[in-house]
Amino acid sequence: MGDIRERVDTFFSYSPARQITTAGTVARLIVGVVFIGIVVVRAAIEGFSPGAWVLGLLGFPVLLLTWQWLRARVNPRPFIAIGPVPHVLNVVVFFVLFLTPWYFDPLSVTSDAALLFYGASMLLAAARGYAGCEVLAVSNWLLRRDDQIGCLLFAPVDMLSEKR
Repeated sequence: MGDIRERVDTFFSYSPARQITTAGTVARLIVGVVFIGIVVVRAAIEGFSPGAWVLGLLGFPVLLLTWQWLRARVNPRPFIAIGPVPHVLNVVVFFVLFLTPWYFDPLSVTSDAALLFYGASMLLAAARGYAGCEVLAVSNWLLRRDDQIGCLLFAPVDMLSEKR
Protein backbone atom coordinates (compact mmCIF):
# COMPACT_ATOMS: atom_id res chain seq x y z
CA MET A 1 0.00 0.00 0.00
CA GLY A 2 2.89 2.37 0.78
CA ASP A 3 4.30 1.90 -2.74
CA ILE A 4 1.06 3.11 -4.34
CA ARG A 5 0.96 6.11 -2.02
CA GLU A 6 4.56 7.01 -2.96
CA ARG A 7 3.70 6.83 -6.67
CA VAL A 8 0.68 9.07 -6.23
CA ASP A 9 2.72 11.53 -4.15
CA THR A 10 5.47 11.54 -6.80
CA PHE A 11 2.93 12.20 -9.57
CA PHE A 12 1.61 15.28 -7.82
CA SER A 13 4.91 16.54 -6.37
CA TYR A 14 6.66 18.36 -9.24
CA SER A 15 5.05 21.71 -8.52
CA PRO A 16 5.83 23.28 -5.14
CA ALA A 17 2.23 24.46 -4.85
CA ARG A 18 -0.96 24.34 -6.85
CA GLN A 19 -1.06 27.32 -9.19
CA ILE A 20 -4.82 27.22 -9.75
CA THR A 21 -7.79 27.45 -7.46
CA THR A 22 -10.69 25.05 -7.20
CA ALA A 23 -12.53 27.01 -9.92
CA GLY A 24 -9.60 26.60 -12.33
CA THR A 25 -9.36 22.91 -11.50
CA VAL A 26 -13.08 22.31 -12.03
CA ALA A 27 -13.11 24.30 -15.29
CA ARG A 28 -10.22 22.22 -16.67
CA LEU A 29 -11.85 18.97 -15.53
CA ILE A 30 -15.16 19.84 -17.17
CA VAL A 31 -13.66 20.93 -20.50
CA GLY A 32 -11.24 17.99 -20.53
CA VAL A 33 -14.01 15.45 -19.93
CA VAL A 34 -16.24 17.11 -22.55
CA PHE A 35 -13.47 17.10 -25.18
CA ILE A 36 -12.58 13.45 -24.58
CA GLY A 37 -16.27 12.55 -24.29
CA ILE A 38 -16.97 14.01 -27.73
CA VAL A 39 -14.34 11.72 -29.25
CA VAL A 40 -15.58 8.67 -27.34
CA VAL A 41 -19.19 9.28 -28.43
CA ARG A 42 -18.10 9.92 -32.01
CA ALA A 43 -16.11 6.66 -31.95
CA ALA A 44 -19.15 4.78 -30.67
CA ILE A 45 -21.33 6.20 -33.45
CA GLU A 46 -18.96 6.39 -36.42
CA GLY A 47 -16.34 3.81 -35.48
CA PHE A 48 -13.01 3.88 -33.71
CA SER A 49 -10.20 5.81 -35.41
CA PRO A 50 -6.86 4.65 -33.97
CA GLY A 51 -4.96 7.38 -35.85
CA ALA A 52 -6.70 10.12 -33.89
CA TRP A 53 -5.90 8.45 -30.58
CA VAL A 54 -2.24 7.86 -31.48
CA LEU A 55 -1.80 11.40 -32.80
CA GLY A 56 -3.69 13.04 -29.93
CA LEU A 57 -2.25 11.04 -27.04
CA LEU A 58 1.25 10.38 -28.39
CA GLY A 59 2.06 12.44 -31.48
CA PHE A 60 1.13 15.92 -30.28
CA PRO A 61 2.59 15.43 -26.77
CA VAL A 62 5.86 14.06 -28.21
CA LEU A 63 6.05 16.95 -30.67
CA LEU A 64 5.65 19.55 -27.90
CA LEU A 65 7.94 17.62 -25.55
CA THR A 66 10.65 17.56 -28.22
CA TRP A 67 10.21 21.26 -29.01
CA GLN A 68 10.28 22.22 -25.35
CA TRP A 69 13.30 20.00 -24.60
CA LEU A 70 15.28 21.42 -27.54
CA ARG A 71 14.28 24.99 -26.72
CA ALA A 72 15.31 24.53 -23.08
CA ARG A 73 18.73 23.24 -24.17
CA VAL A 74 19.32 26.41 -26.19
CA ASN A 75 17.78 28.75 -23.63
CA PRO A 76 17.10 27.25 -20.17
CA ARG A 77 15.11 30.26 -18.94
CA PRO A 78 11.37 29.66 -18.63
CA PHE A 79 9.44 30.18 -21.84
CA ILE A 80 6.74 32.73 -21.01
CA ALA A 81 4.39 33.60 -23.86
CA ILE A 82 1.36 35.22 -22.30
CA GLY A 83 -0.65 38.16 -23.48
CA PRO A 84 -3.12 38.80 -26.29
CA VAL A 85 -1.11 37.36 -29.22
CA PRO A 86 -0.17 34.02 -27.59
CA HIS A 87 -3.72 33.64 -26.25
CA VAL A 88 -5.23 34.13 -29.69
CA LEU A 89 -2.55 32.05 -31.41
CA ASN A 90 -3.30 29.09 -29.14
CA VAL A 91 -7.01 29.30 -30.01
CA VAL A 92 -6.20 29.59 -33.73
CA VAL A 93 -3.96 26.49 -33.61
CA PHE A 94 -6.73 24.52 -31.86
CA PHE A 95 -9.34 25.52 -34.43
CA VAL A 96 -7.00 24.91 -37.38
CA LEU A 97 -6.55 21.33 -36.10
CA PHE A 98 -10.16 20.84 -35.02
CA LEU A 99 -11.81 22.17 -38.17
CA THR A 100 -9.81 20.12 -40.71
CA PRO A 101 -12.87 18.06 -41.77
CA TRP A 102 -14.43 21.29 -43.04
CA TYR A 103 -11.49 22.55 -45.08
CA PHE A 104 -9.14 19.57 -45.79
CA ASP A 105 -10.80 16.19 -45.29
CA PRO A 106 -7.65 14.07 -45.80
CA LEU A 107 -6.33 15.47 -42.49
CA SER A 108 -9.65 15.16 -40.64
CA VAL A 109 -8.00 12.84 -38.11
CA THR A 110 -6.51 15.94 -36.50
CA SER A 111 -9.98 17.03 -35.36
CA ASP A 112 -10.41 14.20 -32.85
CA ALA A 113 -6.67 14.20 -32.13
CA ALA A 114 -6.86 17.86 -31.10
CA LEU A 115 -9.81 17.14 -28.81
CA LEU A 116 -7.98 14.19 -27.24
CA PHE A 117 -4.72 16.09 -26.83
CA TYR A 118 -6.26 19.23 -25.39
CA GLY A 119 -8.71 17.22 -23.26
CA ALA A 120 -6.09 14.92 -21.77
CA SER A 121 -3.75 17.86 -21.21
CA MET A 122 -6.52 19.72 -19.38
CA LEU A 123 -7.10 16.73 -17.12
CA LEU A 124 -3.38 16.55 -16.34
CA ALA A 125 -3.25 20.31 -15.72
CA ALA A 126 -6.23 20.00 -13.35
CA ALA A 127 -4.68 17.08 -11.48
CA ARG A 128 -1.32 18.82 -11.11
CA GLY A 129 -2.67 22.33 -10.46
CA TYR A 130 -0.89 23.73 -13.49
CA ALA A 131 -1.92 27.29 -14.40
CA GLY A 132 -0.44 27.75 -17.84
CA CYS A 133 -1.91 26.68 -21.10
CA GLU A 134 -2.77 23.02 -21.06
CA VAL A 135 -0.77 22.27 -24.22
CA LEU A 136 2.43 22.35 -22.17
CA ALA A 137 1.08 20.29 -19.25
CA VAL A 138 2.66 17.00 -20.35
CA SER A 139 6.03 18.43 -21.35
CA ASN A 140 6.23 20.68 -18.28
CA TRP A 141 5.50 17.67 -16.08
CA LEU A 142 8.03 15.38 -17.75
CA LEU A 143 10.74 18.04 -18.04
CA ARG A 144 9.94 19.50 -14.59
CA ARG A 145 9.52 22.98 -16.04
CA ASP A 146 6.99 25.76 -15.73
CA ASP A 147 6.86 27.23 -19.22
CA GLN A 148 3.73 29.21 -20.02
CA ILE A 149 1.69 29.83 -23.16
CA GLY A 150 -1.41 32.01 -23.06
CA CYS A 151 -4.72 30.24 -22.65
CA LEU A 152 -7.72 32.32 -23.65
CA LEU A 153 -10.20 29.79 -22.26
CA PHE A 154 -8.88 29.50 -18.70
CA ALA A 155 -7.13 32.84 -18.16
CA PRO A 156 -10.39 34.60 -17.18
CA VAL A 157 -11.33 31.82 -14.74
CA ASP A 158 -7.87 31.88 -13.17
CA MET A 159 -7.82 35.69 -12.93
CA LEU A 160 -11.30 35.92 -11.42
CA SER A 161 -10.65 33.20 -8.86
CA GLU A 162 -7.33 34.84 -7.84
CA LYS A 163 -9.08 38.09 -6.90
CA ARG A 164 -11.22 36.44 -4.25
